[in-house]
Amino acid sequence: HGIRQMRTPWADGPEYVTQCPIRPGGSYTYRFTIENQEGTLWWHAHSRWLRATVYGALVILPKQGSNFPFSLPQKDIPVLLGEWWNRDIIAVQRQAQFTGAAPNISDAYTINGQPGDLYRCSSQGTVKYSVNAGETVLLRVINAALNQQLFFSVANHMLTVVGVDATYNKPFTTNVIMVGPGQTTNVILTANQSPGRYYMAARAYATVRNGQFDNTTTTAILEYTSIKSGANSRPLLPQLPAFNDTATATAFANRLRSIPNNIRVPKQIDENLFFTVGLGLVNCNPGPRCQGPNNTRFAASMNNISFVFPRRTSLLQAYYQKIPGIYTLDFPRVPPVQFDYTGNVSRGLWQPRFGTKLYKLKFGSNVQIVLQDTAIFSTEDHPIHLHGYHFWVVGQGFGNFNARTDTANFNLIDPPVRNTIDVPVGGWAVIRFVADNPGVWLFHCHIDSHLAWGLSMAFVVENGIGEKQTMEPPPPDLPQC
Repeated sequence: HGIRQMRTPWADGPEYVTQCPIRPGGSYTYRFTIENQEGTLWWHAHSRWLRATVYGALVILPKQGSNFPFSLPQKDIPVLLGEWWNRDIIAVQRQAQFTGAAPNISDAYTINGQPGDLYRCSSQGTVKYSVNAGETVLLRVINAALNQQLFFSVANHMLTVVGVDATYNKPFTTNVIMVGPGQTTNVILTANQSPGRYYMAARAYATVRNGQFDNTTTTAILEYTSIKSGANSRPLLPQLPAFNDTATATAFANRLRSIPNNIRVPKQIDENLFFTVGLGLVNCNPGPRCQGPNNTRFAASMNNISFVFPRRTSLLQAYYQKIPGIYTLDFPRVPPVQFDYTGNVSRGLWQPRFGTKLYKLKFGSNVQIVLQDTAIFSTEDHPIHLHGYHFWVVGQGFGNFNARTDTANFNLIDPPVRNTIDVPVGGWAVIRFVADNPGVWLFHCHIDSHLAWGLSMAFVVENGIGEKQTMEPPPPDLPQC
């Protein structure tokens, strides 16, 4: 997740996009070169909902002879935030797909695989980290949860944010961070408190109106080695924001600024796109397969197109081998119907159309995408991820995007660089990137229930000229459908 995969789209991984799924008992070797990336990314399954437990950290250290743009920390700890169901996760997905209703919520969140002390089942397995007084600790926080944004904090300790999504940012200090599914955040903690035991904790940031969510709290323990025997053994718990604290999530996002370098934000735009992102409902006859709100089925879409993945072959194979009938290149560049996106939306606009529609980009084109949340069923914070690229987040706001007034406030000097952007609840975000990586690249919500409902599309980026602008041929062991 987040590797640029320059010219190696066959190693990107999403099923039916760049490959067919690896069959049971089969194998596939991903071969790629990491170029000009440094920091924290991660890897996960991209087949059905298997990534609920199939994931891990991917740490890219500075090249030999190079250093971090901050003092070398004494400890370096990946902190993977996960989500756990007591049921087989594929059974949870199948039930939701059959009924058309929202999936059952998770039973726990986890830190490095363990729920922590606040759950009856797992207090013996709570993750503990020992630190010496005065040490600096680099925490690489990764939100691997399937369906939930999370707040994260460490009791009595400030966190200095130094990187997101494998890019460095101008450091700033906070007591809490918000990490959307798919995102990573590097923070430096200094062990400067009284020797003792302190919880690091995470719980939901939930934005759906009247939506159910897992309201539990996962914990791990930061323990000073110099703690006196007999000292109070109960760790201190941080005060996490309220579940719906959009103000805190927004304040955190607004403080992110990239460290300027030689790569400039594109000023002249060749492709100016506007994508609505949100939920929808499909009308159907009352029955066991129509258990969504008012006897409907949940759906999700971009620009009113609910994406349908192929099954005969992958999109990349179809593009590379010119196989007809797998997809069309008519994904709309703007919403088919303009409306008050975050207002009271007419019920006639709630049902999307279904299709396998892609959008073609010329190699080297400068692309801007406005991502606009909608109030269909409910406004919601959507973590949108672009495969094969990172991008500049030049603007964010609430309500409907207004090109005349909002463009003037874009940050084109030091915008944050990400591969996954949380589109604010009831608001918008604008990203820019240069289409310099040929292939077929999925663009989707990283809440997996939304992805299953169709909140995605894909870009075809054409080859450029010469070897360095041309995608490699498919490897011989590429899985087939």
